[in-house]
Amino acid sequence: MLGHTGTADLVYAPESTEIYPRDFATRIVIDGPATGLESDFRPHFFSGVATVVAKLFLQCRPDVAMFGEKDYQQLLVVRRLSADLDLGVEVAGVGIVREGDGLALSSRNAYLSREQRQIAGALHRVLDSVAERVRAGTSIPQAEAEGAAGLIRAGFDRVDYVAVRDAETLTHVVSLSGPARVLAAARIGDVRLIDNKPVMP
Repeated sequence: MLGHTGTADLVYAPESTEIYPRDFATRIVIDGPATGLESDFRPHFFSGVATVVAKLFLQCRPDVAMFGEKDYQQLLVVRRLSADLDLGVEVAGVGIVREGDGLALSSRNAYLSREQRQIAGALHRVLDSVAERVRAGTSIPQAEAEGAAGLIRAGFDRVDYVAVRDAETLTHVVSLSGPARVLAAARIGDVRLIDNKPVMP
């Protein structure tokens, strides 16, 4: 809980054994916005997220919970979780904070070497390019393929995905008829970076 000065008045920080006692036997399985993208590479991740977030919501009973838009798929998963289970929590997105070259702030950035850090800034530029191409009428599959190729040319070692999806459901879109999101995940060495950008018609 934040006070009037923006400082924390209260922190709830349970031990892992309080969240997952020895006889804990329940998991939440979520579909919808959890389908594809990150789930293709971390199949059980969102089940774990949904389970622990549901427990925290039920223990704390917040009115509002804020999740960063950098992990955009996770934000939509938690929003769907709260709505589907009638948890009564408004899940608000918090805008992405970026470094000077556009790289989204993340604890993972600390693991980049100086050379890798210079490459990493291309992720945001490629997202901008994909968004602009889609707005200009380039087919979505072509824009996605060009984005993935651009990341490899910039020095990324592997691209997990560059995808344009519906901004609310993360379902596939064939044309830009409403708000969309371009999302990407790519690796430099052992560091996996994710980012996304809104795409408006």
